[in-house]
This record gives sequence, structure tokens and C-alpha cells, in this order.
Amino acid sequence: MNMKLRLIVMNFLEYAVWGAYLTSMGRYLGDHGMGSNIGVFYSIQGVVSLFMPALMGIVADRWIPAQKCLSICHALAGMFMIAAGAYGVMAGADVQFGILFTFYTFSVAFFMPTIALSNSVAFNALVKANLDTVKDFPPIRVFGTIGFIAMMWCVDLFGLQATAWQFVVSGSLSIVLAAYSLTLPNCDIKKNVGKVSLVEALGLRAFSLFKQKKMALFFIFSMCLGVSLQITNGFANPFLGSFGHFTEWANSFGVKHSNILISISQISEALCILFIPFFLKRFGIKNVMLIAMFAWVLRFALFGAGDPGSGVWMFVLSCIVYGFAFDFFNISGALYVDQETSPEMRSSAQGLFMMMTNGVGATIGTLAAQGVVNKCVPVVSKEKWDFLASLENGVEAVYNQAMEVWQGWQTAWYIFAAYALVVAILFWIFFPKTPVKN
Repeated sequence: MNMKLRLIVMNFLEYAVWGAYLTSMGRYLGDHGMGSNIGVFYSIQGVVSLFMPALMGIVADRWIPAQKCLSICHALAGMFMIAAGAYGVMAGADVQFGILFTFYTFSVAFFMPTIALSNSVAFNALVKANLDTVKDFPPIRVFGTIGFIAMMWCVDLFGLQATAWQFVVSGSLSIVLAAYSLTLPNCDIKKNVGKVSLVEALGLRAFSLFKQKKMALFFIFSMCLGVSLQITNGFANPFLGSFGHFTEWANSFGVKHSNILISISQISEALCILFIPFFLKRFGIKNVMLIAMFAWVLRFALFGAGDPGSGVWMFVLSCIVYGFAFDFFNISGALYVDQETSPEMRSSAQGLFMMMTNGVGATIGTLAAQGVVNKCVPVVSKEKWDFLASLENGVEAVYNQAMEVWQGWQTAWYIFAAYALVVAILFWIFFPKTPVKN
């Protein structure tokens, strides 16, 4: 098989594993009495991202070839995710947070390192095939996003959004990729290397960049923006599902097929990459990062203002601006790190950038967002909905309760938008203007 095609299959499966549950898990948790713990499930991804990718990277560099390490990680991640799904299916409405979260945590701990490992395997394979990594890898990586979107649609269309079967699907794909990884070209390990301190091995020397004011500002703002990254992944689906209690919207596309609606975000993400060179050249790095920050304001505010009926266009527009919000900061931020750090520090600095955004920032963000949702959005059990519906004025009672839930969600989304706006304004005031270096 052509090497590019083999790597396309790997990337498709890599992100399909994630897409099977990342945007729909919140709906399942909310429907099974764990709505107050959605943030905990999403934050654990950030927690394990602080150390597991670095540790598995050391293992792949020194002892186990990267493609075998990728296989082992996916095998373990898959088994734990299937265990989580099987438990959820068997437990039904009696699913317990502690058991499900334990299986899920172990799965995520082994999955998160596979993102970096799959990149290493791809770069190694391209080099061995005498292909250009800069030119040939991006088109291959796009199929990862396609895999993510495809699995979101599958989970939606097969009616798995609110069931534990989504975990079984994800875990099964991991097992398939574990086997497939062993067929990829061998990655060499580094033999006869001298002793390296744990600080050096984990790339922690990059923290010395905090001594530079502009880099300290950049990493602080990266963390502040990272707070926004996982909020809609965790809460958009249960929010859209809550409209199911309104008679006029219960069968609307946004309620019935929330995952497909949300997938517009990932489609936009894939397309917005194409606009980045133009925007960087025309507006510079700081302004492109500002565009991303204000896009987050719109992302949240439009969720607060929209509805699945005449206001569904606001949800669609929110998903479209997500591409600008996500891509523009991540890519321009990576470029800023590349320009402002020395070659020997560059890789560690990129790791620190990811740690501050997807690790520290995303963890704080999902936990804080959970606190906001818990405070603003009333928790209504299925039993209470059934009770309200059984009353003599049941239609009115259900409607009033649904309105209270909706208004709570609106307040939460506007709080998130206000936070993003404050970060954007502070960034505009304090961060220095930065030209793009050729």
C-alpha cells in the first residue's frame, strides 16, 4: 500500500477514536445523573496531558520503538474504554460515577500520548519513504479531522449520543489501530545516550522563558485562552439536548442531531487553516491572535442567543467562528513561539505552549465552567420531568421548567463570553505587536 495512504488510515483512525465520544459524552453524562461531573470528565484530559505524553515520548525515544509504543498505548486505552462502555451499558440508569470515571481516566491517560506518537510515526515513515514532511504531512493530517467528523456523524446517526455505546465504539477503534500500528515502518530508538535529567527529558527547561516579560505574557495569555478550549466540547451537546423539553423544538434537527450540528465546528476548523497564511501576512501575529480571542466571544455569545428554531442560524454561525477561534490562536501562537525562542529551546517551548493551553488552561476552564453551569442551570432529573408532565397542568409545568433551564444556560454562555471578552481586551492592551518573520 502507498505510504501516504497508510498514514492517512492511521490518522483517520487516531482521531476517529476521539470523535466517537468527545462531543457527545456530555449528553450521556447529563442524561444519566452525572451532569454536575461533566467538567471533571473533560478536565482529566488536561491533567494527564501534563505528564503522560512526555513520559511516553521518553519511552519511545529510549526503549520501545514509537510504532510499538503507539500500539501498546492504543491497546490499553481501548480496553479501558470498552470496559467503561460495557459497564455503562450493563448498569443502565444505575451507572455510578466512581466506576465509570476510573475506567475512563485510565483510557484517556493512555490515549493522550498517542496524538504525539502518531505524529512521530508519520514523520519517521515519510522520511524513510523519501517524502517531504513539510509538504506531505498536512494533507495527511487533514484526514484525522475527517475521521473525527465521520465518527461524530456515525454516533449521531446510529442514535448513540446519549448511550454508553459511544465508549465501546471508541475503544474498538483503538484496538483496531493498535493492531494496524504494528504494520507501520519501524522507528529507531536512541541508543548509547548519556544520562539526561528528568527536567531536561520532560522539557521543563522551557519554563526559564518566563524570565522574559513578553514570553511570560504570551504563556499567561495562552493559559487564559486555553480555559475556553473544552467548554463547548463538554457542554454544547447537553445544552442542545435540553431543548428537547420544548414541544416546538423536541424534533428539531439541532436537538435530534446535535453532534452533526456541532461537527460544523470541526469542518470549519479544517477549512480555516487555509486562511491563516493570508491573515498572518496581512494583519500580523498579534492581530490574528486577537481575531481568535474575539471569535471565542462570538462562539459563546451566539450559543446564548440562539435556539433550535428560528435562531438555529446563531448555532451554525457559532460553529463556523469556532474554526477561527481554535486555529488562529493555536497556529499563530506556535509560530510566535518558533520565532521568539532559540533552536535548542524550540521544541521544549512548543511543548510548554501546549501544556499551558491544552493542559493547565483547559483543565482550569472545564472545572470552572462546570462550577458556572452548576450554579446557573437547574438540575432536573428524569423523575421530576415525568412528575411535571403528569400534573393536571403538565404541559405548562414542563414548559416553565424548561424555560428556567434555558435561561440558566443563557446566563452560563454569556458568562463564558464575558470572560473571553475580558481576556481579549487585556491581550490587546498589554501584548506587544509582533511582525511575521520570513
